[in-house]
Amino acid sequence: MTTEIVNTLTSDLVPGDHPYLQGAWTPLLEEVNATELKVLEGSIPLDIDGVYLRNTENPVFQAKGKYHPFDGDGMLHMAAFKSGKVSYRNRFVQTKGLQAELEAGRALWAGLMEDPALSERAGWGAHGSLKDSSSTDVVVHAGRALTTFYQCGEGYRLDPLSLEHEGIPPWSPLDGISAHCKVDEHTGEMLFFNYSKHAPYMHYGVVDKHDKLVHYVPIPLPGPRLPHDMAFTENYAILNDFPLYWDPELLAQGKHVVRFYKDTPSRIAIIPRRGQTQDIRWFEAAPTFVLHWLNAYEEGDEIVLDGYFQDNPMPRNYEGAPAGYERMMSYLDQKKMGCHLHRWRFNLKTGQTTEKRLDDRILEFGMFNQRYATRPYRYAYSAVQVPGWFLFNGYVKHDLQTGQSWAIQLPEGQYASEAPFAPRTNAQDEDDGYLVSFITNENTQRSEIILIDSKKFEAGPVCRIELPHKLCSGTHACWASGADMQPGGLLSGQPA
Repeated sequence: MTTEIVNTLTSDLVPGDHPYLQGAWTPLLEEVNATELKVLEGSIPLDIDGVYLRNTENPVFQAKGKYHPFDGDGMLHMAAFKSGKVSYRNRFVQTKGLQAELEAGRALWAGLMEDPALSERAGWGAHGSLKDSSSTDVVVHAGRALTTFYQCGEGYRLDPLSLEHEGIPPWSPLDGISAHCKVDEHTGEMLFFNYSKHAPYMHYGVVDKHDKLVHYVPIPLPGPRLPHDMAFTENYAILNDFPLYWDPELLAQGKHVVRFYKDTPSRIAIIPRRGQTQDIRWFEAAPTFVLHWLNAYEEGDEIVLDGYFQDNPMPRNYEGAPAGYERMMSYLDQKKMGCHLHRWRFNLKTGQTTEKRLDDRILEFGMFNQRYATRPYRYAYSAVQVPGWFLFNGYVKHDLQTGQSWAIQLPEGQYASEAPFAPRTNAQDEDDGYLVSFITNENTQRSEIILIDSKKFEAGPVCRIELPHKLCSGTHACWASGADMQPGGLLSGQPA
């Protein structure tokens, strides 16, 4: 392996016993370029071509009070595959907030768990007092990577291969861009939403394949809400109003306390992709909160939507957590929240909703072959969480037609990343490809890349590839095929 250390940031982090500042969440401060990565086991397939991008929460400065892992600064990691070779590099996302703190040499904003009055400057997004760390999600659209923040930041563009910064999109709206923008690989469009504490409380927008904002409309809600994801079909966008949101009375006092209103139904908004506010159809469903959706498609008069239903969106405190972190540890535990693979059907003719559970196991952070987005699909891939921790240690592949499933478990002490599906070059069918993941190995204090052949799922990784350092964990990842990023490709933003 050939490694070049490009930069190492100066930090004032104090070693301690915070559960999310050690182990697989140990912060990483160096930025590197690496080529000729060492293959530890197996061989890199010749039929994978593209880039895997992973966003992580990686704090640089000591928190002002209590630290929540979602407060960490964004760090983007890139692994590019071509002709049986792979290269890697990582860069901090140079947000306005990080640049200001680097200049000051300390944290300037309080985090999710602290009093907003501790922030020394105005913040960003729906909360209004948080730093926009752009650390939650990443997609590739119009030839660029776009990193986003779950509380609606400005969004940051980077070159997906060099990770050179290209700034904030000129179309970024006043209320920001939420995490979980959706890229339609059939049209090249990107769909997004945002939310805020002022009426109408949500907006929905469309950016075309040339990175131009072509549609932006209000989605009026009864008050401030906390949506985290959206879905889409060939003709519709799907948004939500779940009964888990800031307590209105406490919010009026400046306190951001989340409540679950268990007697209030969930509401799902279905709007034509270029529709207006008056075109929204609202459907009611069982009370829950959905952190992440999978795919959605149209079937006759119905829209079929798959995602992860939470049995208990507001779980009890986590027993045994460090003092002051009982709520945080609880909300990071999918077992306590009871996350299950679930299917909703919305009948556009009758207005009725039907729903059913697809698996009794605790699962979340699902992926599928994006070439089948908006289409009837067969295979879904879910991550398995380590009980009590925001860490993954396995995956489950579902055949949604037959009900079969296959599981893979990582060895003790190894933790995975969200694993998007990478189609083989000239793939012949839906599951003809690989899951791609970064692995943090606490036994060796190193990280690596693995590829899992979807057609031989339970056989384990077809290869393990060494990385130059140990990654800090995080939330989301994406895959972009090489051909799609070439001029004329649907993710390129350039004419042929």
